[in-house]
Amino acid sequence: MEERYEKLTLPNGVRILYEKIPYVRSVSAGIWVGTGSRFENAVENGISHFIEHMVFKGTETRSASELAMLIDGAGGQTDAFTSKESTCFYGKALDTHLDVLLDVLCDMFFNSTFRDEDVESERGVILEEIDMYEDAPEDLCSERLFAGIYKGNALARPILGKPATLFAMTGETMKEYMAEHYLGGSIVIALSGSFEQRHIDYLAERFAKARPGIEKTPKAPKYVPTVTAKRKRIEQNHLCLAFPACSFAAPDRYSVQLLNNLFGGGMSSRLFQTLREKLGLCYSVYSFTSAHCDTGILGLGTALGEETEEEAITAMIDEIKKLLDGGVTADEVQRAREQVKSGVLMSLESTSARMNRLARGELFLGEIVSAEELIERYNAVTEDDILAAARSIFRPENASLSAVGRVRSTDEYRRLIRF
Repeated sequence: MEERYEKLTLPNGVRILYEKIPYVRSVSAGIWVGTGSRFENAVENGISHFIEHMVFKGTETRSASELAMLIDGAGGQTDAFTSKESTCFYGKALDTHLDVLLDVLCDMFFNSTFRDEDVESERGVILEEIDMYEDAPEDLCSERLFAGIYKGNALARPILGKPATLFAMTGETMKEYMAEHYLGGSIVIALSGSFEQRHIDYLAERFAKARPGIEKTPKAPKYVPTVTAKRKRIEQNHLCLAFPACSFAAPDRYSVQLLNNLFGGGMSSRLFQTLREKLGLCYSVYSFTSAHCDTGILGLGTALGEETEEEAITAMIDEIKKLLDGGVTADEVQRAREQVKSGVLMSLESTSARMNRLARGELFLGEIVSAEELIERYNAVTEDDILAAARSIFRPENASLSAVGRVRSTDEYRRLIRF
C-alpha cells in the first residue's frame, strides 16, 4: 500500500501531518502533546493523566454527557492516553462525521472548564484506577521495577500519580499546567483516512492560537540495578527480569527489536520453547522492550507457582548464556524478521495505526520512516548485529528483577540472577 503524507507547520510550531487514503470511508485523528509524567516534578506527579481525564468532563458550551452523545450520535469513538513522554487525545469516525469529531476534540482540548466538582468526582475515579492496577500483579511488578531502576528520576514515578499528590490538585492548577506545558512546538496533530482540505484548514485555524514554545528536555536517568520483592497473596508469582537497552531513536534499535522477538516474542521464541514447551514451567513467558528518548530496557516476564520459580529463573539465565555463547541462527533471525515485517505491513490496513505512526514518528524521531524503509532496515540486520546487541544488553552486573506474589527474600533473588 502506497504511503503519502503531507506536513503543515504553523507559525507557533504546531505540526499537522495528514495522509489521505481514498479507498476507505473512516478517518482517525489524534492530537498529541510531547509531555507526560516524566515532565512533572514530584508534587505534580499524576497531573498529566488527571488532565487527560478532565478534558472529557465538559467544556464552556457542552457538558460531559453532551460531548458523549455528540460522538455516539455520529457513530464515532474518542479516547485518550497518557504515557511517560506524551499525552494523546484521539478519535475515529466515518468521513461524513469528521466535522463533529474534530469539533469535539478541539473543544475539549481548548475549552475544558475543569470545574472543581468535576475534579473531585474524577479524582475518585483515578484513585479507583490506581487500586485496579495495584490488584493487577503483572502491572504492579513492572511498576516496582521501574521505580527501582530509575530511582531519583521522574521515570521512576507512576503515570497515575499517588493519592497524596492527587489530593493537592485543583482545576486551576491543571489549567496552569496545560498553559505551561501544552506548547505549540510540542503539539503534533495527525490524520489518516478519508478527509477534505477544509478539515486541515479548520485544524490550522483552531491550533493557530496555541501558545508558542516547546517542552523542556527531561533530566536523563541513571540505571540502577535493582532487586525488589512485594509479598501479595495470589496464586502465581509474577517475575520481571530486566536489563538496560537502547532508546527509541538509537541506531541499533532494529537489532534490539529482532533480538526481543526471537528471544521471547512468539511461540517459536527461545523462552517460550524452553520454559513452556520443554520444561512446562509456566503458561505465559515473554520478552519486551520499553524505550524512551534517552534510555530503555529489555525485560523478560513470566508468571508461575512459587515452587517452580527458581527453576524458571535459572532457565531464563541459561537461555541468556546460551545466546551470548552461541549467537543466533539464520533461521530464527528470518522468523523474527518476518514477524516484525508482517506487523508493519498489516498496520497499513488500519487508519488508527497509520495515524499513530505519523504522530509518533514526527514527535519522537523527527521523521516518518515508511513501511518500505522499515523493511529495508530490518532486512539489513545480521546475526552478528543481534549478537552484538545481546552482548551489550545482557551484562550480569546490570541484571534487575522484580517479583510480586508469595516471594522469597531479595538476597535469594540476587543469587538466582547472578551469572
